[in-house]
Amino acid sequence: MVKFLIIRFSSIGDIVLTTPVIRCLKQQVEEAEIHFFTKRQYESIVESNPYIDKVHYLDDNLSEKIKELKDEFYDHIIDLHNNLRTSKVKRKLSLPAFTVDKLNYKKWLIVNFKINKLPDVHIVDRYLDTVKVFDIVNDMKGLDFFIPQKDEVEMKSILPAETSEYIAFAIGGQWYTKQMPPEKIISVISGISKPVVLLGGKEDVENALLIKAKLPDVINMCGSLNINQSASVVKQSKMVITNDTGLMHIAAAFKKNIISLWGNTIPEFGMYPYLAGSESQIMEVRDLKCRPCTKIGFRKCPKKHFKCMMEIDEKKIQDLTKKIFSIS
Repeated sequence: MVKFLIIRFSSIGDIVLTTPVIRCLKQQVEEAEIHFFTKRQYESIVESNPYIDKVHYLDDNLSEKIKELKDEFYDHIIDLHNNLRTSKVKRKLSLPAFTVDKLNYKKWLIVNFKINKLPDVHIVDRYLDTVKVFDIVNDMKGLDFFIPQKDEVEMKSILPAETSEYIAFAIGGQWYTKQMPPEKIISVISGISKPVVLLGGKEDVENALLIKAKLPDVINMCGSLNINQSASVVKQSKMVITNDTGLMHIAAAFKKNIISLWGNTIPEFGMYPYLAGSESQIMEVRDLKCRPCTKIGFRKCPKKHFKCMMEIDEKKIQDLTKKIFSIS
């Protein structure tokens, strides 16, 4: 038996992006036992993954958790987070460790000086490079997301009687500068004739209500679903429109055709939809001198104009939607 500890503390999308490593190690290393270490708040994302043998959760006391991990007698640590806490885990366990390169210096260069030295390599492939020493090859099956049966959503009772096809629109995002503003979303949806379901967390309810007030036919599910239930809605959709957020990667796991909306972040960071539907498209405003303004996000646009979102071509989104719905 070869016992692995894979570490990725956050967040939703980043954890989903580790699933090819989990699957490939489990399937390609003989007698592999896979343990995963993450924050307690992400339990629902990993608890149903059949390729994980045991999950360890970070609560408040990392030192106590490290003591527990020592008793597991791992053979290898796979660090897919690479921060101060994961460094402490590796140092205290004192085991062979393989760590992803986060390319922070190259990201700093493009954010601050617009000098692009980033490799044209998706983060999933960089994660997989971390374990290539074990003769792991990319099985090209993409991302995984497993929905517990208790969280499956029955959409037939929610949709208009005359249709079973709809667009899932993920309106949220961890940062303001990664979110399309509600007035822009209203303009986009106004030119779409198909049913639209709004998805997001409790923090997105206010924006969803603004959209619903202008577009009464929109189905608003923001704040009423957990992440697995939102994933179920995504899985049953015809296509997905989404900001750069966790539901984008969940949609990719289900091979959905995705129209992804990019504000202050850029696909060149390597976290665009991975092996999604063949008609997927990235929507961004290229050649803005201020973009990217950060590798993560801001609570407001530093330049106060928010051109990276406000100048995205609404008609192109609408035309792409029509094209995807025309494909049987």
